[in-house]
Amino acid sequence: MSETTENKEQLEEVNEQANEAETNGTETNEQVELSVEEQLNVKVSELEAKLQEEESRYLRLRADFDNMRRRAQLDREAAEKYRAQKLLTELLPVIDNLDRALQVEVNSDDAVSLYKGIEMVYKTLIEATKQEGLELIPAEGEVFDPNVHQAVMQEADSEKETGIVLRELQKGYKLKDRVLRPSMVSVNE
Repeated sequence: MSETTENKEQLEEVNEQANEAETNGTETNEQVELSVEEQLNVKVSELEAKLQEEESRYLRLRADFDNMRRRAQLDREAAEKYRAQKLLTELLPVIDNLDRALQVEVNSDDAVSLYKGIEMVYKTLIEATKQEGLELIPAEGEVFDPNVHQAVMQEADSEKETGIVLRELQKGYKLKDRVLRPSMVSVNE
């Protein structure tokens, strides 16, 4: 009997150990499952952060691309708008010389016909440049504007206000809204 009791005790002991091992195994399995779940959650969080970062990068690149396209469009429009700038700038001395030639008094019949020819060329040239957008900058009698006038002299005229352009020494021109050459003027003190 003692052997049977001993066997029963051993059996109970083994059962207890098995139950403990099973309980420990369940806890270990739960810990392993929890650990795997935590790892997956961490991985998901990392992937979500990376996705947000990539989406943000994509949006920045798209905005940069849109800005670049807009700038290129503005550059093309400006190039078209001011395409004649170089030619018109080079023609300004020609216009000045023709204008000076028309200021000379003529006395003979031959000079009158030459004068009329120069006048026709001048008018044709002025009309062609106007069609390209060349404009004369108003000066005499205007308020001095440093954006379009260049003061080279100061004079005193008590009948006019201070800062008024008294004389235009050289005509100024602009192409649409861009100054090609400022007017050289004398300003009232």
